[in-house]
Amino acid sequence: MKKLFSFLLSVIGFISCSSQSARQRPADMPSTTASNAFYEFKMPELESGQMVDFTQYKGKKVVLLNVASKCGYTPQYADWEAFYKQHGDKVVVLGFPANNFMGQEPGSNEDIASFCSKNYGVSFPMFQKISVKGDDTHPLYQWLSKKDKNGWNDQAPSWNFCKYVVNEKGELVSFFPSGVKPDDAEFKKAVGL
Repeated sequence: MKKLFSFLLSVIGFISCSSQSARQRPADMPSTTASNAFYEFKMPELESGQMVDFTQYKGKKVVLLNVASKCGYTPQYADWEAFYKQHGDKVVVLGFPANNFMGQEPGSNEDIASFCSKNYGVSFPMFQKISVKGDDTHPLYQWLSKKDKNGWNDQAPSWNFCKYVVNEKGELVSFFPSGVKPDDAEFKKAVGL
């Protein structure tokens, strides 16, 4: 019965995030209107815990993913790793493990690092587990999902593997729902490929 309940909740989550659509920053919005506080963030790396200063991403596009190890979208790790290996000199992929959706990321930071390495050979930067939704939302995800902080977007992740795109100036420019993969035409256009 417990497995059936988990399955039904997964289907409900899949349906709810499947109905989301991509969002783009309005084309007529001056770049000075959108906050570029992205470069003010420093986050602990998944394995070492060393702080990573986001100023190192200036001049590159950045894709931020909220990830989980026990989700129907977990196989996307392979897609994003291949994308990162091919385009990492121009577009950086950052992973943020989160346990906000049906407890699909229950492990410790060490468990997550081991899972990603062993199963998907993840080499793109991964950060320590955070909350991406709710009362305890990490400040980075508050910036990504609150219009008053980023200038235009109010879409919080509705499930694992939602994508946010930040441009070379540190401005949030796009949101993509869970089902979007790197080969999606609209995504490729958003990152200039």
